[in-house]
Amino acid sequence: MIWLTKQISFPPYKTTTQDGIIALGGDLSDERLIYAYKNGIFPWYSSGEPIVWFCPKKRMVLFPNDLKISKSMRKIIKKNEFTITENTAFKEVIYQCKIINRKGEFGTWITKEMEQAYINLHKRGIAKSIEIWQKNKLVGGLYGIDLGTIFCGESMFSKVSNTSKLAFIYLAQKEEYQLIDCQIYNKHLANLGAKEIKREEFIMFLRKESS
Repeated sequence: MIWLTKQISFPPYKTTTQDGIIALGGDLSDERLIYAYKNGIFPWYSSGEPIVWFCPKKRMVLFPNDLKISKSMRKIIKKNEFTITENTAFKEVIYQCKIINRKGEFGTWITKEMEQAYINLHKRGIAKSIEIWQKNKLVGGLYGIDLGTIFCGESMFSKVSNTSKLAFIYLAQKEEYQLIDCQIYNKHLANLGAKEIKREEFIMFLRKESS
């Protein structure tokens, strides 16, 4: 396993493990995180562990034209019971993603260090959030990294059923993004039209964005 130094770089993709790990260590500086996302790499680790960097061989993505909205979700959208905003409560969204209980999962990968790192990126206009409100209460949302025509989703939460789906649908329908990165397979997102593509194909999209 390759440990990172102070130099902002990552090993070749061919060195990635079967689990998708490309490197360990380093830091969560703005510069390293931006470089990582532009190269298809993201951090995912638990408190007390070294930073673990991933670049899976298969990438879960949504092409907005493939978005699937169920009849039940269409009814929820039509009722217009929720208010949707952007970047009005980023700190609260990431905090809720951090503390929300998730079925089948123990603890959280959003450490204090990671939380602050994304808040720093938000201040630079790179990390963004979508918020779902019900009667002036934050009940759902998501956050991620904006790379221009590609949005790299990091996490989402729901306090009221289907509000994370509502945030995702809103994001997909914005017509700003050609691709939404969902990182790894998730049945919840597969039902919304997301699918796995090869890492090489995903990297090709990233390189087109940066060219």
